[in-house]
Amino acid sequence: MSDTALNWKTLSSEYVYKDNWLTARKDKCETPDGKIIEDYYVLEYTDWATALPITEDGKIILVKQYRHALGETSIELPGGCIDDTDATIEDGIRRELLEETGYAFEKVHYLGRTSANPSTNANLMHTFVATGGKKVQDQHLDANEQIEIMEVSWEEFLQLVDEKRIVQSMHMTAIFYALRYLDKIKFV
Repeated sequence: MSDTALNWKTLSSEYVYKDNWLTARKDKCETPDGKIIEDYYVLEYTDWATALPITEDGKIILVKQYRHALGETSIELPGGCIDDTDATIEDGIRRELLEETGYAFEKVHYLGRTSANPSTNANLMHTFVATGGKKVQDQHLDANEQIEIMEVSWEEFLQLVDEKRIVQSMHMTAIFYALRYLDKIKFV
């Protein structure tokens, strides 16, 4: 069976809410066996990017910020939305890293993409490893951002992972991909 054999056909689509950070649409769909699905809701966001950033002296850069939906201050990887002004996804993650941390990176390696929830979200998270980071400026944060920078050793970073202190699931996926790429974990 082909990868598209299970795809639904969109019969109609209507936007029910549009705002800067959230767009919701209601689709009417038909399954391959002819079943009609009424009122299937899809959340549209721009694509996101995140990176495991490593400084030129081998430290991992993490960010700490309050996340209102969870009601907690969270330890995360830096990253954010890919903007219309970004020529490429790599340009977007380089911009986000510079804005949030003040660091520019010698190399940025694409690890892959992941989805927060493919049943409801129409966007992707693109993941990277950034190496050779050097502090070149102060943070340039958005009006609603308050971000504390954490520079940690590999030992401290792995302890945070072991203690499950990083709860953002897509960031944990990025961390897993990065650790595999950097040959820090192996499969038997």
